[in-house]
Amino acid sequence: MEKFLHKLLNYKWLSMIIIIVISALFMYEMKQNTRMETNLDKYMPKDHPAFIYSDKAEAWFNINDGIIIAVENKNGIFNTETLDTLKQLTKRFQNFDEIEKSDVKSLYNADNIVGSEDGMDVKRFYKRVPKSEEKLADLKENVRKNDMIFGRMVSENEQVAIIMAEIGKDVFTMDFYDKILKSAKRSETDDIKIHVAGRPIVEGELALLAPADMKKMVPIVILVIFVVLFIVLRNLKGTLITLGVVFLSTIWTFGLMATVGIPIYAVSTLIPVMLIAIGVAYGIH
Repeated sequence: MEKFLHKLLNYKWLSMIIIIVISALFMYEMKQNTRMETNLDKYMPKDHPAFIYSDKAEAWFNINDGIIIAVENKNGIFNTETLDTLKQLTKRFQNFDEIEKSDVKSLYNADNIVGSEDGMDVKRFYKRVPKSEEKLADLKENVRKNDMIFGRMVSENEQVAIIMAEIGKDVFTMDFYDKILKSAKRSETDDIKIHVAGRPIVEGELALLAPADMKKMVPIVILVIFVVLFIVLRNLKGTLITLGVVFLSTIWTFGLMATVGIPIYAVSTLIPVMLIAIGVAYGIH
């Protein structure tokens, strides 16, 4: 290998051209094929016992990925404005093509089951938004008496009500993620705050935050390393050459990953920082 490397020094310009061509090809591959892996299932080995039993439980009990939309009002949810927001959000999510209408549950469409002389009565908590103080008080009392709702769909402090929506495994996309957030935030007011949670939302945030963190951190790391290198080497040429090697190694690493179809995981965002640290240490030595 040493003899081969020494021979390369006799063909410096040819070596540089080859390096530039390969780097350009890898940059093209990065642009075309790089993808962020956000599916949390892919982060675990398929043969792990926890993963196997999780799959079995999902199959047995027909468990799908769920989205939770929390409607919060610090003044309490039992008022006309908040109950109307809960109703409108429930209807809006029921109209999404990606969600089955029956898979959206909230206080608005939940059944209030109460015992009666004939057995039991089943009716909605409300269809029309109650406006009078008397009807609002009746609704509050009915919710408090129902253990399936109170403390589950409505918080015990009565400041939060949730909407639960189940979605299939293969329907979630970044466009759908954006649509969920925009639909939820559209209903916010000064008093009403909307919070969105659930595994699909976590995966969507991961797809946005990981590249954003990389874009933010890498330039900062390069700037700091540039200053440190210049102080240690006291030579602009040596500093730029060392950073150039690190830059090319990063392009080659991610380009090779894109070429062979390896996605970028959350931990993969550390690769540029690690390569910078290793390359700089090598350059100084």
